[in-house]
Amino acid sequence: MSLRHITISLCLILVGVAPLAAISQGSLLFLTFEPGGRANGMGRAYSAVADDAFAMWWNPGATAFNRKGQLAANHIPWLQGSGVNDMFYEYLGWNQYFEGIGNLNAHIVLLDAGTQDQTDSSGLSLGIFHSFDIAGAVGYSDEIIPGKLGVGANFKLIYSYLAPPTGFTDSEGKAFSFGFDLGAKYLDLANLEGLDLSFVIQNIGPDVTFVDQDQADPSPMTIRLGTAYTVFSSPLNSLIVSAEASKMLANEDPLYERFLTGWEYMDETIYGVGGEYTYLDLISLRGGYFYDEAGSITGPSFGVGIQYKIDTRYKLNADFSMVPAGELTDFNKVFSLGFEF
Repeated sequence: MSLRHITISLCLILVGVAPLAAISQGSLLFLTFEPGGRANGMGRAYSAVADDAFAMWWNPGATAFNRKGQLAANHIPWLQGSGVNDMFYEYLGWNQYFEGIGNLNAHIVLLDAGTQDQTDSSGLSLGIFHSFDIAGAVGYSDEIIPGKLGVGANFKLIYSYLAPPTGFTDSEGKAFSFGFDLGAKYLDLANLEGLDLSFVIQNIGPDVTFVDQDQADPSPMTIRLGTAYTVFSSPLNSLIVSAEASKMLANEDPLYERFLTGWEYMDETIYGVGGEYTYLDLISLRGGYFYDEAGSITGPSFGVGIQYKIDTRYKLNADFSMVPAGELTDFNKVFSLGFEF
């Protein structure tokens, strides 16, 4: 296999569904994998809900309203149950508010794609290699309109290693790139308390080159629009419902043109709806529905979370969810932990 073919094959494996070959071309697709047990349990409709240390991934503007230090970690055994047993998606995030400065945050994501067998054109084994993708981001956010509008931005560095030289080329299948995220969250839309709106642009960056410039692919620039509504909230219980739509703007046009031309195939738009019921600020039950027609990933999501407060300052939470994974396996299982201080 040529390095070009290996690269394409691995990209399809990383997203877990072959139908993505028909979607707009893109690279570094691991940047679109959504972290967080709470978020996935709510049908991945989370950019207008986000108020934890996963918020900087979902919506850097949402972190502007956070007033506590926060940590979060995520573990997803990706596509396990489909015969894939060594692929994992990990997330680690930190968020901290500083009086008079704003909110500073950072996160790192890792997709460990496991080991692969390398062969030459005759099918002889050349050994094994390890594929992975990693991205680290730092961000800043603040309230532009206090209590109403928060905006934020992330800057990220990205490294992807897909394959070693194949014999047809001396080039390794690896790439180094960078990108930006921009986000905003608006509270109490139309003066309706509890109705929030989000707008996010993720992965704004240059084309990504693995082998040579002629084979460069666009970064997976994605637009998200979300809304959330707190139906009721009391010391006894609370209920939040949310909805979100996202669209990847990836084609062969220059980056600035994709904001206009990337909307050509609207059937690639992804939709999610979700809800969360919390009792005594102790246990949360979550459900949602995720609809990605082009990627053949459609179905319900489920989740549960447990929160434990240590006096009024510290809070621990653990979340688990199951979210549809496509044609290779029914669900991905998502485990996450959070800590507020």
